[in-house]
Amino acid sequence: MIFQFIKLGFILVSFLFIRCDSRPASRLTAFDGRDFEKSMHQDSDIFQTDKIVDGDTFWVLNQTGQKLKVRLIGIDAPETRNAFKKRKHPFGLASKEYLDDMLTQNPYIKLTFDVDSLDQYGRTLAYAYLSDGTMINEQLIRNGYAVLMTVPPNIMFEEIFYDAQQTARANKVGLWK
Repeated sequence: MIFQFIKLGFILVSFLFIRCDSRPASRLTAFDGRDFEKSMHQDSDIFQTDKIVDGDTFWVLNQTGQKLKVRLIGIDAPETRNAFKKRKHPFGLASKEYLDDMLTQNPYIKLTFDVDSLDQYGRTLAYAYLSDGTMINEQLIRNGYAVLMTVPPNIMFEEIFYDAQQTARANKVGLWK
């Protein structure tokens, strides 16, 4: 009987070790030293931002100049207007301006994808990174301009986003003021 408890404990500890070890590192995953502006026309994962729709959606140009509408995965920013079933939120403009400032200063970004690449409206679902490796999705949550919203199966950074939201709430920033 005692051996069964020891065996069960070993399995549990092994599972936790593997689970913690497999957790993705958010900011370091995209930083590879490339100059995104110079890389755009050679690398299909680099895009130029074109127009901001709201705090979690924007348009980009790919290397051939084709426009794509991008919806950031794992977050939900307040709406700037009534759209679909969502209503305009007073903090929507602040969220949009924060994203706009970030992307105006860094117009070339890297996009990575999860399991599903398109949503029901045909938008490209992505994680977006600045050239210094900063994950835009995470920064929006961490600074209180968006909240965590995971939609399976796109849950790769769910824990990181949860931690970012806890930080925003504890620091009473953005939406959490």
